[in-house]
Amino acid sequence: MSQKSFHVAVVGATGAVGQQMLNTLSEKNFPIKKLSLLASKRSAGQVITFNGESHTIQEATPEAFEGVDLALFSAGGSVSKALAHEAVKRGAIVVDNTSAFRMDPNVPLVVPEVNEQDLLKHNGIIANPNCSTIQMVVALQPLHEKFGLKKVIVSTYQAVSGAGAKAVEELKDQSRAILNDEPFEASIMPCASDKKHYQIAFNAVPQIDKFEENGYTFEELKMMNETKKIMHLENLEIAATCVRLPVETGHSESLYAEFENGNPSVQEIRELLKTAPGITLQDQPEEQIYPMPAIAAGLPDVFVGRIRKDLDRDNAYHMWVVSDNLLKGAAYNSVQIAESLIKLNLL
Repeated sequence: MSQKSFHVAVVGATGAVGQQMLNTLSEKNFPIKKLSLLASKRSAGQVITFNGESHTIQEATPEAFEGVDLALFSAGGSVSKALAHEAVKRGAIVVDNTSAFRMDPNVPLVVPEVNEQDLLKHNGIIANPNCSTIQMVVALQPLHEKFGLKKVIVSTYQAVSGAGAKAVEELKDQSRAILNDEPFEASIMPCASDKKHYQIAFNAVPQIDKFEENGYTFEELKMMNETKKIMHLENLEIAATCVRLPVETGHSESLYAEFENGNPSVQEIRELLKTAPGITLQDQPEEQIYPMPAIAAGLPDVFVGRIRKDLDRDNAYHMWVVSDNLLKGAAYNSVQIAESLIKLNLL
């Protein structure tokens, strides 16, 4: 790590991901000389403790970025669109955790284990991918490097924390009400801005974000398009189905992958993933050892297990991938990007 230290701003510091960003900066001992915590006008004045020191939340305005070297954004796409370029104008490098810039051809979309070198092409803004995309590409990249990726089909089982703190509260409130045989309301799931809302407690909802004209949800299209961009595989055949489950933290994914070259054994794939960066292998079916969100929550790695050959296609394999959506899926990956910027002498 560089001997330099930096003026860091966290935008959306009072939110769930913002809090995880602060925790990650602290745990990684990121070289901070000054910390600015920014949020909405209504949150201004709140006090947050970081590394034993009290910091007062300031309103996120263009002027708040004066002197900032690194700005970590996680306050919603509208805030990023309004303020990211303002931060860049004032000399900051922005790592944005919203969908505002992900598919902008002039903005690198980065998972350090997969495409760190794309940071060399940044113009002030770097996009952090969707949480479900991040864990998938971390698992796929070492396999693609060795065998060439041809086709991917993914079904996700996503935690409610991906929809925010209010969604978590709704899950808990509904669960209590159902267990006590009391009436309850649904006002957030599957998508707060959509027309209908359904219970998430004791349910599985096959919709995350709004539906597009082609029948896929925006979340599914994000996974498909972002994967092609991150892995530089414009011709990859990929399809996603995204489902919300009554789990508080930790996204799970069932992955089907076809390779262009070779028919490796399951053990070969295990050995490859065991040494891959950012991956913890948990694949001992005979001992009932496999990844689960209850185990992955609070940990930064991507957990992979249930690796098995497809019974009908020699070049096809299945696996189960789990990760904490607030950590590797958001805050941890953002701070990793910042560390990569230092490593590449870009910050």
